[in-house]
Amino acid sequence: MTLSRRSTLLLGLGAAAGLIVPASARASEPVRRNTSIFRGQDWRDHFDDLGKATIVADTVSRALHYWSGDGSDYRIYPTSVPISDDLTKRGYTRIVRKKVGPSWTPTPSQLQRYPDWKPIPPGPENPLGTHAMYLSWPAYIIHGTHDTRKIGRKSSDGCIGLYNEMIAQLFEICPIGTQVRII
Repeated sequence: MTLSRRSTLLLGLGAAAGLIVPASARASEPVRRNTSIFRGQDWRDHFDDLGKATIVADTVSRALHYWSGDGSDYRIYPTSVPISDDLTKRGYTRIVRKKVGPSWTPTPSQLQRYPDWKPIPPGPENPLGTHAMYLSWPAYIIHGTHDTRKIGRKSSDGCIGLYNEMIAQLFEICPIGTQVRII
């Protein structure tokens, strides 16, 4: 059998199309993004009661768990977590202040590493995003981020970050005094 240039080209295109099929079949498989699989948490493993409200921030699964004071509302949010264990403070704290449109000031340890860093006012360049909930530990905050690539990753200098839309939602339902545990 002899093949013309045209039949060879068509045969080659058919073979190439066959290679595309497996790729399109793979597209239906779940794609792992930058958020990890959440680990389930139960507030009773961490607190005696729900108090005003309760948050458990799990740095391993990179998820924040929220329970309302009466237990009727449970939510889970993907988070960014500290870059290293050295920057990760674990234990019990509470929300002591909340701010819409926070400004950001580098901590003393950040200024040691990056002496040219300057405070950043509210806005799209601010690493705290649109909302911040300050913890009783100095310089530790649950906040939003404009850089959505950070969520699901080790990317902070100690804080817990959420998508701006999600921190706005959490901000509305978390009263001052919400108990927090970072694990």
